Amino acid sequence: MLTTPERIAFVLLVLICGGLAFSGFRNIVRIVRRGAPADRSDNLAGRFVRALVDVGLQKTVFKARPWVSFFHAFIFFGFSFYLLVNINDILEAFIDGWSTIGGGPIASAFNLFSDLFSVLVLTGMVMLLLRRFVQKPKSLTFNSSVKLHSKVTSGGVRTDSLIVGVFILLHVGSRWLGTALHLAEKGHGDAWLPTASIASIPFRGLPTSTLELGIHTCWWMAMGLIVLFLPYFPRSKHLHLMVAPINLALAKRTPRGELTGVANATEPGAETLTDLPWTQLLDSYACIMCNRCQDACPAHASGTPLSPAALEINKRYYVNEHAAQVAGGGAVANLLDFAITQDAVWSCTSCYACVEVCPVGNEPMMDLIEMRRGMVFEGKMADEVAEVLRNLDEKGNSFGDSARKRARWSKKLDFKIPDARKESVEYLWFVGDFASFDPQSQEVSKAVANLLHEAGVSFGILYEGERSAGNDIRRVGEEGLFDALAQQNAELLEQCEFEKIFTTDPHTFNALKNEYGPYAGAGQFEVVHYSTLLVELLNSGRLPIKAELGGRGTYHDPCFLGRYNGGFDAPREVITASGVELVEMPRNRENSFCCGAGGGRIWMKDHDDVTERPSENRIREALALGDIDFFVVACPKDLTMYRDAVKTSGNEGKIEVVDIVDLLNRAMTGDRSSESNKEAAA
Repeated sequence: MLTTPERIAFVLLVLICGGLAFSGFRNIVRIVRRGAPADRSDNLAGRFVRALVDVGLQKTVFKARPWVSFFHAFIFFGFSFYLLVNINDILEAFIDGWSTIGGGPIASAFNLFSDLFSVLVLTGMVMLLLRRFVQKPKSLTFNSSVKLHSKVTSGGVRTDSLIVGVFILLHVGSRWLGTALHLAEKGHGDAWLPTASIASIPFRGLPTSTLELGIHTCWWMAMGLIVLFLPYFPRSKHLHLMVAPINLALAKRTPRGELTGVANATEPGAETLTDLPWTQLLDSYACIMCNRCQDACPAHASGTPLSPAALEINKRYYVNEHAAQVAGGGAVANLLDFAITQDAVWSCTSCYACVEVCPVGNEPMMDLIEMRRGMVFEGKMADEVAEVLRNLDEKGNSFGDSARKRARWSKKLDFKIPDARKESVEYLWFVGDFASFDPQSQEVSKAVANLLHEAGVSFGILYEGERSAGNDIRRVGEEGLFDALAQQNAELLEQCEFEKIFTTDPHTFNALKNEYGPYAGAGQFEVVHYSTLLVELLNSGRLPIKAELGGRGTYHDPCFLGRYNGGFDAPREVITASGVELVEMPRNRENSFCCGAGGGRIWMKDHDDVTERPSENRIREALALGDIDFFVVACPKDLTMYRDAVKTSGNEGKIEVVDIVDLLNRAMTGDRSSESNKEAAA
């Protein structure tokens, strides 16, 4: 189809633009390789097969924003098929007589798909551009205190989106119009090209020379634009087309609740971009800048300076701006200088929501933990965090109380809980700091103990021998202290005789289940959350229900039980067994909204920019369900956070925050009043 001069011009254009693009891609490889070591080499074939399936089915995209995902799927499937379309167009241009119009069954099927996918891509792209530039959703903006690269504040992301959007419209639209002109030249439509046939009607009857000019112009608009776009591609967010599948394939495959250890104990954490593991440098190239992670972030929703999206976007704009310097091994700026503020680093609750919701497999939370590790190592932390870490180092608990007070709550029971250090038990109860020292949580601990005793369960505790399990210590960034506490606990556990460990604290549950494996004797034991144990006892008839409570309740999924460890069903079974009608909040299970206590945030003061605490946001969500009696929790920290939130949000008397064991206890005794609330009030 193309003339000889056109063919020569196209080849030269490919060589020039391809060479420029190659330079950009080479810089990307060099920059990523400068990152710290990270091993993602296990089962590479399986990793990439799984990633291709997930991408092919758009599974990660449809986790959120269903309508946006729907139109994105139009573009994805259409653009994927357009790889074949573009190959066909090259063949048509360079092989005389090549055409699929009027061909056999395979050519006809190809034409039908190319015709329909063209319309789908154009429709999807128009809808997404209307959303960004006309609707302008709040989710695409940032809190005023969020640190942003200067090019982002001047509209760089919007400009990039517009360039990519216009490119797709022109590329696909020109190809589709070119097909219509081909049909007009033939003087008739084609049943296998339905939309192009309709579009060809106005052009039929035009002079052949005019149609030929139009066909050549459309070809160059379609194929020439691709070639011209190549040098821009490595700098554009459109790069996610290539990097996202790779990023998903190389994602962390160990348990969600198991943090990657420190590579260099003498210089832990990250201060500069290249201190981050190379996988986290790859994240910035995979990022599509959709802000879904920001939507899910409780810290950003509260008004703090943290935006996981801004972190990845800032990283990307920095490496774009300094690509040659970074790729060449030159000096790299401190992350706090361009990517994020120190306040934002400490605003993270380590809830994992940003990682779970990301459609391209990014892990911005891990950047923050790496930065915290470096800051803690250098003593750069809030005074209240430093005080808690001293308490943990000296006393073994975050409250700073004597270890002898750890089991004081149990003295109010009518029986003595066996000492698991001295006698064999079926269940070793690792109580945890909050369940041991917090007054409200102590009442839940007593209720659990009474129920287990009544059910005839053989269980014991470690008394003053127990130390903090270290889950939040590790997420604050104090690896050395976590290691010391975990080692002490592991050595003590190894000396005890028991069959299983259970705990009422999801944070403790996560640490024991996922992070104690490397410590002698600790990794061999089964660890269960108390909700699982309660369900087993209910099903076996050892916890008989006297009178169903009635009423309506909603349940909050704790991050470290639900999103991290998949513990969704057992707490709900306890609630329904108690006779309470369960009404789900819009954000539930994997999509649950963090209470704001994790990542050590429960030890820190609220940021000055906070407009609404995550816990208050959640109470408002529950009340919006209408006529809800109980806000049910299965975590000691949640009990404290949400009872406080009911008060600070002015909703006292409108909803009761209760633990699952409180509901069960009432159903078993027939007493509808809350023992834990009575004790807390007293």
